[in-house]
Amino acid sequence: QVQLVESGGGFVQPGGSLRLSCAASRITFNMYVMGWFRQAPGKQRELVASITYSRNTNYADSVKGRFTISRDNAQNTVVLQMNSLKPEDTGVYYCNARSATANYWGQGTQVTVSS
Repeated sequence: QVQLVESGGGFVQPGGSLRLSCAASRITFNMYVMGWFRQAPGKQRELVASITYSRNTNYADSVKGRFTISRDNAQNTVVLQMNSLKPEDTGVYYCNARSATANYWGQGTQVTVSS
């Protein structure tokens, strides 16, 4: 079945950076919009950023100018570069693959921003 495997989460101080990666397998990668979502304790899961096959991007207002999403269509990977991290960026980050007929999620990776 489809697999989305995230890596790169961890603990960082405010102002620091982290790079999240998602490797997709058993998927026709070019058919999917790839995205990163996050869920903070007690809150709903929210979109952080997404990118189409042709690399059109969309960002949540709260991360614009700080986060960058990219994808490698040959390697079936998507990366979220997170800079100038804030405590409110803390949460579980999920990789997502979405098409007209399917929607897949990774297991999630924890990001904690704290001093």
